[in-house]
Amino acid sequence: MITLQPITEQNWYTCCQLTLSDAQQTYMEPNAISLLQATYEPTLRAHAIYEDDAMVGFLMYNTVLEELDARWVYRIMIDQAHQGKGIGRQATELMLEEMVQLGTEPIVVGYHPDNKGAHRLYASLGFVDEGNRFGREMAVIRRK
Repeated sequence: MITLQPITEQNWYTCCQLTLSDAQQTYMEPNAISLLQATYEPTLRAHAIYEDDAMVGFLMYNTVLEELDARWVYRIMIDQAHQGKGIGRQATELMLEEMVQLGTEPIVVGYHPDNKGAHRLYASLGFVDEGNRFGREMAVIRRK
């Protein structure tokens, strides 16, 4: 069973120990950087992704509108030892449900164009590339 749980003083270090493959590390900041960012940006929501009782990933999103008048997904990562089991998709669906409760505005996620796994995941969840680019990332939009 996949659940999203808050990052707390009991689990933050475990979150920082989650790893990506060498190739994936070029696409995302380390979890420690994301947790520090969430500390100083109070509108960010950071969650640990659990499979049963084991932390297997991390995600973070913003609760306020940003560029493109949308709420942004900041991070989604699954530890390399737990990839390929559909955990990322299930966790993303749970996160999207939380985000929709905040309002009906579009949801945007940015990722590196070479990240084919992210592209497949977001396209399958209804995100569309409308040509928006921010730095080295493309931004895809889900409108509902």
